[in-house]
This record gives sequence, C-alpha cells and structure tokens, in this order.
Amino acid sequence: MEKLPEVETAKALMTEAMVWSVMKWLREKKRVRKTADQANAALDQLSALTRQRWPDPVRVAYEVLLAPATGAAHEPLKPRLVINPGVALTAQQMKESDDEAYRARMDAEAAFDLAEKQLSTRLAREGCQKAIHSWDLHEKAIRKAEGIIHPK
Repeated sequence: MEKLPEVETAKALMTEAMVWSVMKWLREKKRVRKTADQANAALDQLSALTRQRWPDPVRVAYEVLLAPATGAAHEPLKPRLVINPGVALTAQQMKESDDEAYRARMDAEAAFDLAEKQLSTRLAREGCQKAIHSWDLHEKAIRKAEGIIHPK
C-alpha cells in the first residue's frame, strides 16, 4: 500500500498537537478537524477502490455482509446466493477489519468532542493517539484487502 500524503500529514499534525496548550487547541481545532477529515476521506476512497478490484465472489460476499447495515435487507426477496465458505470467511474477516478501524475512528472522534466540551488537553491528546491508531488500523485493513486482489 502506498503512503497517503493526507494521512502522513494528519499523523504529523496529531503528533505535534500532543504538546499543545488549551489556547493552541482552541486556535487550531478547525485545522486539526479538517486535516483529520482529509485523512479519513483519503483512506475511505482507497479502501473503496481496493474493494472494487476484488474478485467478484469476494465482493458479492462482502456486500451481502453489508446489506443489513445499509438497509438493503428491505429490498424484495432475491434468490439466495450460494457463497463458497472460503470466500464467505475471507469477506467476514475483511468486514471485521473494516469494522475495527471504523470503531477506532468513532472512538477518536468522541474523544475530540469530549475534549472540546471540557477544554481538556489531556482528552485532546488521547484523541490524537486514538486518531493515529484508527488510521493505522484502516491502513492495515487496506493492506489486507489488497492481498485479496488477484493479478489479471
């Protein structure tokens, strides 16, 4: 997986921000949020592009796993798909990796929200660490997803 400049910039900013004062946080919070959002968007885009390159059986199995979360389960009944157990396991493992990265991202955002409400640099530092961790998990999930792509 190539290093994404948006993620590297965000990681550097979060590392720098771990020593900021409350006043510096207040002045820089919009820049921090914008930089984090850009990193998340870049990772989301790369993740989606990677999944599009998966073999059809894996992509279909992954989409079946997403259906309950996206509300697609309310569509008219379709014939049941027969999915190879190995393919289903691969798709399940990928979804678990993606879900872990998403939970870490939401945890980081919650930490930043709480830090802002309480004007707490300690919580903001925690948010920085959690954001970096979430990006690391997302990158790990993408590398794992890239391993599924078969050369043509």
